[in-house]
Amino acid sequence: MTTIRSTFPRPVREIENLWIPLADGTQLAGRLWLPEDATENPVPALLEYIPYRKSDYTAIRDATRQPYFAGHGYAVLRVDLRGSGDSDGVLLDEYLPQELADAVEVIAWLAQQPWCTGDVGMMGISWGGFNSLQVAALRPPALKAIIAIGCTDDRYADDVHYMGGCVLTSQMLPWAALMFVYNAAPPDPRHVGERWREMWQERLESNTHWGAHWLAHQRRDAYWQHGSVGEDYSAIQIPVYVVGGWADSYNNSVPRLLAHLPSPRQGLIGPWVHTFPEQGEPAPAIGFLQESLRWWDYWLKGIETGITAEPMLRTWMQKSVPPAPAYAERPGYWVADPAWPSPHVAEQPYFLNSNGAVGTLDETAAPATNQLIFTRQGHGLHSAEWGSYGALGEAPPDQRPLDGEAVSFTTVPATAAVAILGRPTVRLTLAADQPVASIAVRLCDVAPDGRSLLVSWGLLNLTHRESHAAPTPLEPGVPYTITVPLNMVAHELPVGHRWRVALSSTLARHIWPAPYPARLSLTTGAASQLLLPVRPPQPADGHLPPFPEPEIAPPLPLETLRPDVQEHTITYDAARGISTLRLFKDAGRVRLPGNGLEWDDISTETFTIQDDEPLSAAHEIEAMIEYQRDAWRVRLLAHSKLTADATHFYLTCQLEGYEGSTRVFARNWAHTIPRDLV
Repeated sequence: MTTIRSTFPRPVREIENLWIPLADGTQLAGRLWLPEDATENPVPALLEYIPYRKSDYTAIRDATRQPYFAGHGYAVLRVDLRGSGDSDGVLLDEYLPQELADAVEVIAWLAQQPWCTGDVGMMGISWGGFNSLQVAALRPPALKAIIAIGCTDDRYADDVHYMGGCVLTSQMLPWAALMFVYNAAPPDPRHVGERWREMWQERLESNTHWGAHWLAHQRRDAYWQHGSVGEDYSAIQIPVYVVGGWADSYNNSVPRLLAHLPSPRQGLIGPWVHTFPEQGEPAPAIGFLQESLRWWDYWLKGIETGITAEPMLRTWMQKSVPPAPAYAERPGYWVADPAWPSPHVAEQPYFLNSNGAVGTLDETAAPATNQLIFTRQGHGLHSAEWGSYGALGEAPPDQRPLDGEAVSFTTVPATAAVAILGRPTVRLTLAADQPVASIAVRLCDVAPDGRSLLVSWGLLNLTHRESHAAPTPLEPGVPYTITVPLNMVAHELPVGHRWRVALSSTLARHIWPAPYPARLSLTTGAASQLLLPVRPPQPADGHLPPFPEPEIAPPLPLETLRPDVQEHTITYDAARGISTLRLFKDAGRVRLPGNGLEWDDISTETFTIQDDEPLSAAHEIEAMIEYQRDAWRVRLLAHSKLTADATHFYLTCQLEGYEGSTRVFARNWAHTIPRDLV
């Protein structure tokens, strides 16, 4: 049960908009919460630094978090990046050197304010978690600790662009299309005055479709190395608290950061979607604002809170559940490990054996056979989203239809519960009949009634089998031994359930198809195996202190003028063999009574592909956002489309801007990008 706290140890003052001057004359817009007496009694400062518009989109969530910290003795500054929200300039891509340099200036500015002690912490989820890590690696003197939620240390291998060297269909275009329209949004005239129109025009004229940047770098090159703190973990010398959620996308970074950072670090992974742990969906939520205070109080105020004496990694061990389109709660229990790699985890191998048409997972290897892996191009549209925000249809459905189309290997029913924690790995020996091909691996929990629950999954572009930086074509017919790491997971397999590994040559929701259909020949037996990170129960798990119940500051008053609607549909045209995915997202129309601002946000995503023709893949996204206050009304319409032939990607996009009913901007773009072994 969440408690809403309206009183705090120190009364809070809010400054809705203030300007942070930068050396080049740019002004960044910030929103500040701080104790009323901070000028007389200075406090440490906390910075959240993101492009998601402090005056509207994140104002709702900020209201429940930032005053809470301020009421406990911190100055909390929420800053719009250069080119976003109410700040000057234009935003041209993610995590550019300019963005990080600006952050260093903001931290120095914070430390010099009369209400600040000179010590600063940085925090955030998603983009704010990414740049907290990246800024920490630059070592601004005043930055003393960070909390990074839902983020990654590897921008190439573990973000919204590529996975295993595959173009990540479910994210590459959708994320770029979203930022394409958001980056064109105007500042709020309430804060910037009459210059809003000039600032808006600059954003419209300078806007670029980031998908073109990302597709131009299909290998792990310097473009992706920038901002990937895994390139040099030693650069981060301050304490790091890194947080993930099993229904979120960003968990693989947690064990890597814990294993490699030289500074004090702690990790936490709960059952949650891409959200803050105090919002905790699926349940159980935790009192993460209180947990954060324990972290900040120790590292920024020198108060002994006991947090550094706790285990390095605490995770929610998920119990098995029937597949469902969404979950209000994920049953399980907390476990803790003193270090990572954990001394409690050991690999358990299973061999992929074949007995005719039956594939089994066994602890001993059977004689080798060859198995054909060749799935239709539309295979995998039902495989679930990469990460989730909690909407109906984002969680993985019953995997039985996909298991049946794939080549599957299944254990005998478990005679005792088996818990795993870590990244399962599959090592395979296979050959392909094309120079470019991919493999998708799913690990499932199969119930006695046959229902198949997706536990983890992974992808590999086989041309990247040795290196993401220097891929090489496959020689048709030549067998290769490859390794596919699956995504980080904690899962307990109950008695009577079975593990299943399912292999496919396509996975339409996540892998942009190779130029030509590829047939894979798998060698079973000793040449192919699953390695499970088994974690037996530990006596200390049952004695972990519970997290407190969630507390938040009072939510911001909000009027719903039109409720949100989301639709997730997949259709199959049997006559033509065409699969279609359609995602309709209407965030509704809302109004902030405090300042009268209203906004709309609607998008439609469509992906189609024909079973026997990989070059038929087409991905389109239409988006509309609108802002209005009294007579002031602006609207943006955007369209993005990605297709490919055997040699190139084709990205086309259109953007229109309206002031009232008058169109004030319109432009079309067309990008042709060579394919590079994808």
